[in-house]
Amino acid sequence: MEDQRGHEVAPDPVRFAVLGPVRVWRAGTELHLGRPQERALLALLLVRAGQPVSVSEIVDVLWGGRPPDTAVNVVHRHVGALRRLLEPGLPTRATGQWLLRDTGGYRLVADSDSLDLLRFRALRVEARRAASDGAPERAVDLLTKALSLWQGPTAHGIPVEARTHAAFVSLEGERLATVKEAADVALRADVPGVVLPRLRDAAADSPLDEPLMARLMLALSATGRRPEALSTYVTVSNRLADELGIDPGPELRDAHHAVLRDTASTAAGPAAGVSEARTAQGPAASDLVGPRAASLPVPAQLPLDLPTFTGRRAELAEVLAPRSSEGRSAETVVISAIGGMAGIGKTTLAVHWAHRVADRYPDGQLYVNLRGFYPSGAVMRPDEAVRGFLDTLGVPPERVPHGLDAQAALYRSMLAGRRFLVLLDNARDSDHVRPLLPGTPGCLTIVTSRNQLSGLVAAHGAHSLTLRPLGTDEGRELLIRRLGAERVSAERVSAEREAAAEITALCAGLPLALACVAARAATHPHFSLSAVAAELREAHGSLDAFIEADTSADVGAVFSWSSRALSPAAARLFRLLGLHPGPDFTAPAAGALAGLAVREARLLLTELSRVHLINEHAPGRYAFHDLLRAYAAELAHTQHGEAECRAAVNQLFEHYLYTAHAAGRLIAPYVDTMPLPPLPEGILPEPLADDESALAWLAAEYAVLLAVIDVATDSGADRLVCLLVSSLERFFDRQGHWHDWAAVQRTALEAALRLSDPVVEAHGLLGLARVAGRLGLRDEAGAHLDRVLGLFTELGDDVGRAYVHLSLGWEAEQHGDLPGALRHDQLALDLFRATGRQAAQATALNAVGWDHATLGDHQQALDHCLEALTIQRDLGDHVGQAATWDSIAYAHHNLGDHPQALTSYRNALTIFRDLGVPAEEAGTLVRIGDAHRATGDHAAARAAWRSALALFTELAHPDAERVRVRLEELGEPPGDA
Repeated sequence: MEDQRGHEVAPDPVRFAVLGPVRVWRAGTELHLGRPQERALLALLLVRAGQPVSVSEIVDVLWGGRPPDTAVNVVHRHVGALRRLLEPGLPTRATGQWLLRDTGGYRLVADSDSLDLLRFRALRVEARRAASDGAPERAVDLLTKALSLWQGPTAHGIPVEARTHAAFVSLEGERLATVKEAADVALRADVPGVVLPRLRDAAADSPLDEPLMARLMLALSATGRRPEALSTYVTVSNRLADELGIDPGPELRDAHHAVLRDTASTAAGPAAGVSEARTAQGPAASDLVGPRAASLPVPAQLPLDLPTFTGRRAELAEVLAPRSSEGRSAETVVISAIGGMAGIGKTTLAVHWAHRVADRYPDGQLYVNLRGFYPSGAVMRPDEAVRGFLDTLGVPPERVPHGLDAQAALYRSMLAGRRFLVLLDNARDSDHVRPLLPGTPGCLTIVTSRNQLSGLVAAHGAHSLTLRPLGTDEGRELLIRRLGAERVSAERVSAEREAAAEITALCAGLPLALACVAARAATHPHFSLSAVAAELREAHGSLDAFIEADTSADVGAVFSWSSRALSPAAARLFRLLGLHPGPDFTAPAAGALAGLAVREARLLLTELSRVHLINEHAPGRYAFHDLLRAYAAELAHTQHGEAECRAAVNQLFEHYLYTAHAAGRLIAPYVDTMPLPPLPEGILPEPLADDESALAWLAAEYAVLLAVIDVATDSGADRLVCLLVSSLERFFDRQGHWHDWAAVQRTALEAALRLSDPVVEAHGLLGLARVAGRLGLRDEAGAHLDRVLGLFTELGDDVGRAYVHLSLGWEAEQHGDLPGALRHDQLALDLFRATGRQAAQATALNAVGWDHATLGDHQQALDHCLEALTIQRDLGDHVGQAATWDSIAYAHHNLGDHPQALTSYRNALTIFRDLGVPAEEAGTLVRIGDAHRATGDHAAARAAWRSALALFTELAHPDAERVRVRLEELGEPPGDA
């Protein structure tokens, strides 16, 4: 190229990108590429860089099978426009530097320094050379660098029809082959965590590629994510069956066997892992888990054993006897269905038995009350129970798969090869517990239920044990243990023994009833048992009718007699507490239900607890036995009438609603939720001082709040359901309770539709879209967002529209559509500015700033984020400030200003620590370490990464592995990491 005087002028340096969005930079400035067809032409030339591309192929890409008559002329014009774009000073008809005519077409000149695709291929060749030279670690590093060049799907941004051309499809195949190659080399080098993010991305794009999914499973297992690896196998197996009608192939099955034996960490790729799995001899059950299982939690969830446990010698002898029938060893799964009526002592025996044998199950004990016969109907669903166990076993919420079958499979995989004791209390029927049964030998499962659970006996070989009422001797023994031997065997021994026998008969041998009598007798230590028996006899009747009918409608004279000792206020509270829907309750809740001050309610609860009608199972938290709860509820409906009962329950629900709303405002003060009506007269929400106390209250009342939603739904309190779910959204999200959030959000949306209120419906849809996005249900999230955007538009609600665009921006980023994310977030920002929502405006500013940073425009990112920070400081929005400081630091880091990046990261870190948000704190520590490494301060980088690793490990967070990899790259021994 020559200037006007004929002197040679070096062309401006040009860089091209096609591994993701099609982009061009000239002299460091990104160029606007014009119309979609021009971008598609450039993309085709880039993927064929160095090779001639015929005009006919260009026409095929631009128009498919329907080109216009002027197609060739249009191609020539597009080529001219591209030449002028790349070399604006190029004279007409001059030969350019980059885009040349060649054998009936055009050829783009590029090399590995100017085109990311050629750089990718060069790195891949160099990696293969390193692997063949016996340097797998270097090969992994090179392949990782090669894959990091991909910023999204090939030629992202050109028309979809053009991207279906073979040139682009084959390049995607090249990318996938490189991911698999990187996985194989990383497994051989024992650094699988390095490639795990790329494997995840590729698996999301190609979920039916069995060789890819096999490598993902092996890498997950080798990085300590064995449960997720096993869950992946279940997911892909189901998908193959549903979409293709086939079973997993040999490579996927062999990877599954390798994961079960935990051999993936030593595998040199799928073949090596499979080989080891195939040749392994069957180890003992305790050896199946592998060395990584040592870091898994050892739960001990059993309730306290009753110190006054009495009798049941025959039953204990039966369940403690070794079992080897039908050739099965004593370690075979044994499911003992302890059946019997309410109050017969099923749970007490099961807990006592479990404590007797707990030492035989060193991997832990799991317990759940399934509430199968809960009077309020708030039965725990199997998926709730499974998720609770997975949480106990250390599975982070974001790693819990969607759907009961996949969750149950992951749970069984967690227990495979380990020795657990599982106590499933108060099951409704066999189907209620099947998802919770371990699938391999070595575990003991104890199930209690009022029903016989014959399905477990028939299908799972369960040993069934039906409890009967206590006999005279055992009843007397229980009274001795509760009251003391001197009380039962005092003077007139014969008379007292007869009195004890009569009390046992009047209590029908029910341990619960006997415990109530003993508690009443203990409050009158000078009463003889004969006097107690006489008083009980005067109550008229016994529990015989209850025994025969097995209903909780008539618990007979014993409970009536026990409640006679109560003050009128305590008796009234006892009756109303039977209406409480949750598994337990507190003094403020009891006060709300009965219209009492908290101090008065607390005194009455102490009175009820003293006579054994309720139990303080944790400080300040009280619970009923199901039988007593049913009895109290029946008394409430009989003595107070439906109107008074309904008013009491409404007061209770409003107490929970207004307290939950206040708690939500404390943990997320600048997030909009549906407003509540003015506080009704007489309703006193619990006082919460700060976000810490709000989080503590929400966590303690979590199960209660879910039960309130269920019961309120059944009773037709639709508006309360919608408002309560809206108030809880930020708590669900912050704690990772996404599956529960999805369930109650669907309930709320159904309630909103019944209300025929478009405002409530719109908020319900937006919440459902958010949680669907968290669960990775992209199609569902998108459909909900499209629908709710239309609703908010019809309502003229610009604030609602803005929040929808923020969600659409987040979804676009998850899809890799970075320009789309920026577009939606900018729309949200414009709407928030127009409506004067400052806190939301700052959130959108930070989102727009982050979008610019991910697109490489870091100065724009800083401009937006600094504006956001100013608003957040004025408002005192600490959560927003922390997130924005982190974005600012990220931009400075990428601009090479590492000292400023470190200052900004430390600002974010300080706030996250003050807020008590360990996951965000750990993430910022990782980036602080990255900034230190960039400056060459490896000691500071190690210190930051060690702190991050400690937090991630405590949280059982999947990002712990990537921190270990960073430490190992700096020479940190794995054991020290």
